[in-house]
Amino acid sequence: MRKFVVTIALAALTFSSFAQLVSLNNDEIKKLKAQIKNAGQTKKLYQGFEKAALNYLNETPNPIDTIRTEGLLKGNPKKEKTRSALADMNKMFALALQYRITDDRKYLNKCAEFLGAWAKINKPDGDPIDDTNLDKAIEAYDLIRRDLAGKDKQQIDQWLTETASAEINSKRMKTGRATAINNWNAHRLKEVGEIGYVLNNQEFIKWTIENLKSHININLFSDGTSLDFKERDAMHYHIYDLEPMLKLAIMIDRAKGPDFYTYQSPKGSSIKKSVEWLIPYINGEKQHEEYVHTTVKFDRDRAKNNEPGFAPGTMFKPDLALPVLKLAVYFDVNQADLLKRLINNRNDWQTIPDELKRESKLTK
Repeated sequence: MRKFVVTIALAALTFSSFAQLVSLNNDEIKKLKAQIKNAGQTKKLYQGFEKAALNYLNETPNPIDTIRTEGLLKGNPKKEKTRSALADMNKMFALALQYRITDDRKYLNKCAEFLGAWAKINKPDGDPIDDTNLDKAIEAYDLIRRDLAGKDKQQIDQWLTETASAEINSKRMKTGRATAINNWNAHRLKEVGEIGYVLNNQEFIKWTIENLKSHININLFSDGTSLDFKERDAMHYHIYDLEPMLKLAIMIDRAKGPDFYTYQSPKGSSIKKSVEWLIPYINGEKQHEEYVHTTVKFDRDRAKNNEPGFAPGTMFKPDLALPVLKLAVYFDVNQADLLKRLINNRNDWQTIPDELKRESKLTK
């Protein structure tokens, strides 16, 4: 595989139309402010978010040098240490969004402190299952990058550039390895793509788009199933594969790029078909017993470790598909009613940014 090297200078190109494609853009922030002021339900949900963001001002970053979740069983000390450190991700995002809502620089400064601490300590090693945990930090940076001081921006740019480059050059990407074509690659593409859009790094963006085409062709099948479903015999992994692809497809769409939701590969597979194949299992028309015929030892190890949901024969729960349905409705409003039924009137602050992105798509 061709060695992929990107200089920090290239990664830090001035960005214009690519700003806030991963998170909310300026117009969406304005609409969010108006909803908080005028819409009772949004205002009520915001109160909890506001309180949390205020509390985060008094907290200290807890960065970890190496994220370790992949391949580790629940209770493993390395995994537990990582779990504790990753609480910083949602804190960063909350601080960044609260800054954009209030224009109060104390939130900007605190978010910059968190991001800077992680940029200084964390050393990426090209494992996408570990790096996928950085999503909220990257979204936070997308919200505040334009307002950061040059030194802070350079340090965080370098960290994210190294993270994306490590993914592209990883040994796990080599031809012949399962991790080059299964859910690992979906998360790899999403991670490189979102970093590319935040930094307006055109090489990262081009690499992501080219490789997403080949991933859809290799990983998804024309009947809607996926390689991960066939190997793991679990909806859990079909969902885990589709979620990053949908996130990436939304970013590309917001950047006015190709429509990867309906894009069909040479063998007739598509993200849309794989979402639609899942729908009967979400609405209850079909049922599935998870992991009965899995070919992966780690699945059996988690079952022996008594981790919930991994015992062979466990019935698939439609709620587990919420991450996919929340993203798919961006492209297909016909799924909105099913999403409402699945959410079942549960209040969720995160649904508001998702809805703002959908509204932007409908009005553009």
